[in-house]
Amino acid sequence: MGQKLKITGWVAAGAVAGVLTTVSLQTVARGSLAPLPLEELQQLAAVFGMVKSDYVEPVDEKKLISDAISGMVAGLDPHSQYFDKKSFKEFREGTTGRFVGVGIEISQEDGLIKVVSPIEGSPAFRAGLKPNDLITKIDDTAVRGLSLNEAVKRMRGEANTKVLLTIFRKDESRTFPVTITREEIRTQSVRGKVMEPGYGWIRLSQFQERTVDDFVKKVEDIYKEEPNLKGLVLDLRNDPGGLLDAAVAISAAFLPENVTVVSTDGQLAESKSVYKAAPEFYQRRSGSDPLRNLPAALKNVPLVVLVNEGSASASEIVAGALQDHKRATVMGSQTFGKGSVQTVRPLGPDTGLKITTARYYTPSGTSIQAKGIVPNVLIDESAEGSPFAALRMREADLEKHLASGQGPEAKDPEREKARDEARKRLEEEAKKPPQDRKVPEFGTDKDFPLVQALNRLKGQPVLVSKTQVIVENKDEKKEN
Repeated sequence: MGQKLKITGWVAAGAVAGVLTTVSLQTVARGSLAPLPLEELQQLAAVFGMVKSDYVEPVDEKKLISDAISGMVAGLDPHSQYFDKKSFKEFREGTTGRFVGVGIEISQEDGLIKVVSPIEGSPAFRAGLKPNDLITKIDDTAVRGLSLNEAVKRMRGEANTKVLLTIFRKDESRTFPVTITREEIRTQSVRGKVMEPGYGWIRLSQFQERTVDDFVKKVEDIYKEEPNLKGLVLDLRNDPGGLLDAAVAISAAFLPENVTVVSTDGQLAESKSVYKAAPEFYQRRSGSDPLRNLPAALKNVPLVVLVNEGSASASEIVAGALQDHKRATVMGSQTFGKGSVQTVRPLGPDTGLKITTARYYTPSGTSIQAKGIVPNVLIDESAEGSPFAALRMREADLEKHLASGQGPEAKDPEREKARDEARKRLEEEAKKPPQDRKVPEFGTDKDFPLVQALNRLKGQPVLVSKTQVIVENKDEKKEN
């Protein structure tokens, strides 16, 4: 099966929380088309002709067709997308972890572009952009009304060119301009270190082409420094996704050989697949097993996986596999719930279509879509709780999101009330001095969830959440 998939195209799945939020693999193209609705196509041709001849000023034919395709696909779900020449190039760049831009992960908030995080060492990082900054204008273009993809297009460009961003910083109640020079961004998706004698921490911020090799090197470094590792924390918080083969490889690094990591199910025969913890499911063409040099002890070291609402797609696949096989204790908050598969099919030499073709299922047959992974142990962001978690978007909050396929979704009537309360708390927080508002960096001794994960590994008391509510779907399994 692993070889059958390696024919044409990509399959992608990712959160909409940032620029680089896709999961990719290779798949076969559909061999046949359904009968075409000729009457409706005639209407489409008629509208095209009217716009072309009657509109107040001349219009570009290619743009009309491109916009028609974009609208058709955008009406399906939040993750299906038409790629024009530029966006297709950017999509492919995103999977490599290298692109030319300003170096920020972004999302949308109230029609504006929100900075999720500046990439460390990037032009945006050096310019002082901070998480939660809102971008109101890109050069002379107002951001309100732009799609996330359109905003990305305007911020990317050629190396050594400049872009002017207008920033609104809510906690300081001020708007200011920042001119940033674009450069090639090389994202570092793996960090890690020995936290204290016997205990290590590895953070994956994304699943990219280099992630598995960088992960192996980081594991080797940790074991070199601490040969008698007693426990490891795999940190997947705010990891929006990436390459599926990388997710399968990271799972396989900890699991017994040949156990199921994830399965997919959809209309196409090729969408009904099972991916296992074996080299043929994750190693690249003509390459060797990237996990061959891992220490054997990694298969049995006590493991905690940290997740939160920002953990999506590929990171949910890893967390779900390790949880279902009881290889790790998953701790944190319920994950984003991005459990659909997008197939990326080339439409020509430089355009493509990303369309949802399947759902992901954990080894136990549970759908990730619109629910996510529920941790074994619920942990808050701080000792005071997670006061702003209700403001975060999850897959189930997205308009036109795909249902789980396992029964109706339960709607929480208290959600909007919780969001209103969180907004009020955020306003109060904004009045505090900046040094009192700073969220501790991941991987420090002030990182509350990480401290709780280490306590769990050491058999010490853990401060579990007393307030988190799980978003449930009807408890059914996939029909096999």
